[in-house]
Amino acid sequence: MLGAMGAGGDGSEPYFFLSYAHTPKNHPKDKDPNIWVKRLHSDLCDHVRQLTSLPAGAPAGFLDQEMQPGEGWQERLSEALAYCRVFVPLYSPRYFLSEQCGREWFVFSKRAAHHQARNNSSPVTGIVPALWVPVPAKQLPHPAERLQFNHATFGEDYADEGFYGLIKLRYLRDQYERAVYLLAKRIVSVAEQTQISEGDPRQDYGSMPSAFGPPGHPREMEVSVLACSRSSLPPDRGSDCYGPRPRDWNPYHPKSSRPIADHAVDLVRNLDYRVSVGDFETEAERLLAPGPPRAPSLLLLDRWALDAPHRRDLVRRLCAEDRPWISVMIPWNREDPESREREGELGAATEASLAPRPDSSGGHRSSSGGLPTLEAFSQELPGAVKSADKHYAAHARTYPPPGPSAAIPRVLPSGIGYGAAVPASTAHDTEQPKGNADKGEGS
Repeated sequence: MLGAMGAGGDGSEPYFFLSYAHTPKNHPKDKDPNIWVKRLHSDLCDHVRQLTSLPAGAPAGFLDQEMQPGEGWQERLSEALAYCRVFVPLYSPRYFLSEQCGREWFVFSKRAAHHQARNNSSPVTGIVPALWVPVPAKQLPHPAERLQFNHATFGEDYADEGFYGLIKLRYLRDQYERAVYLLAKRIVSVAEQTQISEGDPRQDYGSMPSAFGPPGHPREMEVSVLACSRSSLPPDRGSDCYGPRPRDWNPYHPKSSRPIADHAVDLVRNLDYRVSVGDFETEAERLLAPGPPRAPSLLLLDRWALDAPHRRDLVRRLCAEDRPWISVMIPWNREDPESREREGELGAATEASLAPRPDSSGGHRSSSGGLPTLEAFSQELPGAVKSADKHYAAHARTYPPPGPSAAIPRVLPSGIGYGAAVPASTAHDTEQPKGNADKGEGS
């Protein structure tokens, strides 16, 4: 078994992180309704210690109920999520409505995406879901739906009742013990197989978005790439960061082993969107067509691509009209010697092409200096997605229900109704005698 210390290296990092939705008290004098979650966490920790070589004093699991008074909770959560080996979300209907739980999920998922980008590994999640209360599949947000986890492998009673049912019903006590043990074994197995690289414990946890979107139909997001391919490079540009297609562009090579579009797709999916990827140059006529947008979009812009006049024209067309639902992100590797050498020239060409787009109302765009690292790109992406989605909602075509339109309710001085508005002065004059009479009676 792998031992004992987490990625942080000082022995204080939890082996797993138990993420759950707090159940509020119905009355201040009631017992803590989350006490049973604490019981589950304690039992899991006991099994994990038996199944690993964790030394004395090393925490097996993290639960926010065990945080000390006065401890900075955001800092502590950020550290635990940066160093834990496995993330265990405790599913319940309340869980997927919790912004706090969605933020925890996103922070850990971003860490897994960075691990894959830097290590050229197969897709990994490091997430082992558990059932507190069963949740219908149709209520799962996209990030949870994609996990495809068969809960029945821990027992039919567990799949039907979840840990809450097993722990509360005495006749299911044996099934509870079995399910907890199997979950602990799964946690240890995933920890040994994946060994996800540590995250950033100093990130601004409070600014992280939730991985869970609003209930209902999944949201859509397009990711398009305007970049060179190996067959269309400028004469003084090497081919290390490029492939046969523009979407193969990997600006953060060699530290990143994946195309930036693939990394962006992982991050956007972790924000509960369904994502499509395309070549901006090929799909420009559709994306730049007049009229309402079909979907919010991210444009990943390679400054080197602007060496070609026809690509500069495409960017000018993008910015010539109001299209704020297309957020522009500009990856730019500060450690690339060729990029540093032509920084001024390509930066000026980028600014000239993007100049018509206002800084705020025109939609999101990266700063003129670009995004110098993969971490900077990942940090900016949620804001770019949020901006594109917000502007899309404001500009998208609307589809009112069929049939004749009904009268629009009006706010009247006497309440809400459908009649003509009564001038405020008239209403005031009408009610004045009553007010005077009331005053007279009370004098």
